[in-house]
Amino acid sequence: MATTEECRSALDKLSDNMAQANSQVRGAAALDRSLSCHITDLDVSFSGRLVDGRIEVRDTQQGPPRAKAQIRLAMKGDDLVAMVGGELNFAKAWASGRVKLEAGFRDLLRLRTLL
Repeated sequence: MATTEECRSALDKLSDNMAQANSQVRGAAALDRSLSCHITDLDVSFSGRLVDGRIEVRDTQQGPPRAKAQIRLAMKGDDLVAMVGGELNFAKAWASGRVKLEAGFRDLLRLRTLL
């Protein structure tokens, strides 16, 4: 089982990957939205913002996110680490229910480019 530190590191790596991605991916991620990622098996949440194609984690707390973010992710820690490491495809994990993504319709349309 991934640790809280490994999950935080994976989010930092994901942010770096998004910042270095091609222009189409950067454009899709160039939103300014609140963001939360709940790691279900650890019952810990990372909250912050998606800004200029980067994820800025501003808070880590026990339990589910306290505020409803505009973009919400929920998954097991091992799945987050595997996705960022390239071992798990996000679209397949989302389709199978291993990863939950909730956002407004417009945001989902923009984010689908990342899938």
